Amino acid sequence: MPDVTEAIASNLVITRTLDAPRDLVWKLHSQAEHLARWWGPKGLTWVSGTLDFRPGGRFHYCMRGGDGYELWGKFDYREIEEPARIVWVNAFSDASGATVRAPFMADFPLEILNVITFREDGRRTLLRLQSAPLDATAAEWAAFKGLHASMRQGFGGTYDQLAALLQDIQSEGQNG
Repeated sequence: MPDVTEAIASNLVITRTLDAPRDLVWKLHSQAEHLARWWGPKGLTWVSGTLDFRPGGRFHYCMRGGDGYELWGKFDYREIEEPARIVWVNAFSDASGATVRAPFMADFPLEILNVITFREDGRRTLLRLQSAPLDATAAEWAAFKGLHASMRQGFGGTYDQLAALLQDIQSEGQNG
């Protein structure tokens, strides 16, 4: 089996430098109470989530839009190398965890393979997220590539929320 990172290196790549140590950034990716405070696009409100953070485990969550519409998603974890790397398959889901089509585009891939790496840089952490459709048709690949700019914007907002939470946690620790 080829290395997952090599297989998706030419697809969607998002990088972010966070002003926090790697162990703290990892903690906020690996614990449900923290994910509930930052995961998801701006404008959506966290409703619920369960997390089984291990290879073979799942993160299943629900968010609500301003119009009351609920959006369910899931991560099925494949590999976890603490504190350096997480590999998971992301999909939209229903409340029971079954994979469903994206509500915004019929040709959006059913599943997206993701690899995120956490690299220390002094007291900062360099995140690198690589994403690609899994077992996708040509139309699904085209839809995914057509949404790269939108996904960069969405992840940008999500990582802005993570950066703000990291700052709050570190300030509380220094002041408490």
